[in-house]
Amino acid sequence: MRTRVYVDGFNLYYGALKGTPFKWLDPVLLTSLLLPPKYEIERLRYFTARVSGKFDPQAPARQRV
Repeated sequence: MRTRVYVDGFNLYYGALKGTPFKWLDPVLLTSLLLPPKYEIERLRYFTARVSGKFDPQAPARQRV
């Protein structure tokens, strides 16, 4: 079954990854491991909020990279 996946990166990071060693992960691989084999990932879209440079002026540049 063709499947499209939408990831809320802000909530993924702050809800599950912050403070763990898993800050860098492959969302396609993660999704493919979570979904039953009959689901074929056709497209994955990753969305997040832009970070502020208020406390860390380099944060927006790191996010763009």
